[in-house]
Amino acid sequence: MTRINVKVNLSALKSVTQWQDSESGPIECIIIPIDNNYIYRGKSGLYLDLTAFEVRNPKEGQKDTHILKQSLPKEVYETLTEDEKRALPIMGNAMVVDVQGNDMPPPLEPKAKLPF
Repeated sequence: MTRINVKVNLSALKSVTQWQDSESGPIECIIIPIDNNYIYRGKSGLYLDLTAFEVRNPKEGQKDTHILKQSLPKEVYETLTEDEKRALPIMGNAMVVDVQGNDMPPPLEPKAKLPF
């Protein structure tokens, strides 16, 4: 069985990080504008469309097998120059992991109860 571990850098999106009051005290939040980040409104949620590109020449010791870039709507992507396309930020990375038998790790237990 193959598993893919993915990490997404939400701060690569147009966003603001700020502290908000909550029932249990201040909590750090990230505010991500939907339209400014081309987040897709689907029937059952909001989706960030990403594409994984295989790392061509991985550095020694690098475990990541892919980088993630945002897939923009066709009408937006076609207006970009080649330099702008290459300059699109890397949104994260992915690593393909071969899992043998029941070597799947147990589900993570929450460390603390969320205040909302």
